[in-house]
Amino acid sequence: MEKKIPYKIYLSEEEMPTKWYNVRADMPTKPAPLISPADGHALTLEEMNPIFCEELNKQELDNDTKYFDIPQEVLDFYRMYRPSPLVRAYFLEKELGTPAKIYYKFEGNNTSGSHKLNSSIAQAYYAKKQGLKGVTTETGAGQWGTALSMACSYFKLDCKVFMVKVSYEQKPFRREVMRTYGADVTPSPSLTTEVGKRILANHPGTGGSLGCAISEAVEAAVTTPGYRYVLGSVLNQVLLHQTVIGQEVQAALKKYDIKPDILIGCLGGGSNFGGFATPFMGEVLRGEADYKFIGVEPASCPSFTRGKFAYDFCDTGMICPLAKMYTLGSQFMPSANHAGGLRFHGISPILAQLYHDGIFEARAVEQTAVFEAAERFARVEGILPAPESSHAIRVAIDEALKCKETGEAKTIVFNLSGTGYFDMVAYQQYNDGTMSDVIPSDEAIAESLAKLPVVEEK
Repeated sequence: MEKKIPYKIYLSEEEMPTKWYNVRADMPTKPAPLISPADGHALTLEEMNPIFCEELNKQELDNDTKYFDIPQEVLDFYRMYRPSPLVRAYFLEKELGTPAKIYYKFEGNNTSGSHKLNSSIAQAYYAKKQGLKGVTTETGAGQWGTALSMACSYFKLDCKVFMVKVSYEQKPFRREVMRTYGADVTPSPSLTTEVGKRILANHPGTGGSLGCAISEAVEAAVTTPGYRYVLGSVLNQVLLHQTVIGQEVQAALKKYDIKPDILIGCLGGGSNFGGFATPFMGEVLRGEADYKFIGVEPASCPSFTRGKFAYDFCDTGMICPLAKMYTLGSQFMPSANHAGGLRFHGISPILAQLYHDGIFEARAVEQTAVFEAAERFARVEGILPAPESSHAIRVAIDEALKCKETGEAKTIVFNLSGTGYFDMVAYQQYNDGTMSDVIPSDEAIAESLAKLPVVEEK
């Protein structure tokens, strides 16, 4: 007789991870290093210290240490909202009529509404420990900016946020949460930085992109004494901090002897999917298990499925180091009608290498299909999901329906990385029938990729 699985599997505080897992230690092919756009040399710790916090730079460059201890002050903060539950989606299974077993890790049970708090509190801790006055950052849909403003408030740090202009306008309440926690929020691109002025001159009327906001945040950091730049995705350090998610999922599944068949997460810069999936990918890389991983990205910003694996700038203003990743080109601008925060032209170098090595597959989905899945999920599971998370819900439903056709009772686990209560303009557009799918043409992507920097790899 099958062991009854509760609706929510909780871990105790004692079962919460006390270390971050570094998947690079298990990767046979390491991700390519960040390099200087001037001459292509791999950046050193000393060169990165003026931009990022010193301790974070050490984590960024470490390919060998498998586990990093989580500082006690960060663990104490985590305990306010962690461990987060792993939920059996019994109602969704019934609605779909599928033999599949569906679970989701719910990361929206904190004021920031998403998983982003896992890294923001760590980065703010290291900034405070270094004696800095404040930090700068970018945010797309606003989850990261919200999480960082909370973390900076906790450690009494100044926080300057450059928010993608279209999100700034569509999500005023997200902006006001940041301001409530003391952050200074600027729509990007703006006239407050030199790079912002240049972007506006080249792209008048643009709704912005994450690449634009990154450029402005970096300029603000390096030109303001006592500040450093921090970010909510892409870099190795961020994926490292987010592995508390995957490790908690592993522990919760182990409690009931559950072996997942398929693990699914949405893809923007990579922190969500990476933090959720890389602890399981480590098992695969070590030959201990075999899972199917699916990363889901928007068809309007399809870095993996239509991008190129190459060195590129991480920012539109082309002032940052180069990273080797799947990219649409740093000059690519997602359509303003794209509702989610998955707006980055590239992806984490870690995930780029893992994808290149065939460890997981990527799928691109259109946003009307994403919101159809979001509403279907909300009506039976009682949680209004973020548009970003709903990309994973879309594919989880698709995989469960395949099981219905084949009769296979596969176990599907996805990361519900945040709530959608600040995304009601997008939900309104979907409900009113005014939401459309804008997919970039081959010509638009080719034009952007033609501007990739020429790099002679060493």
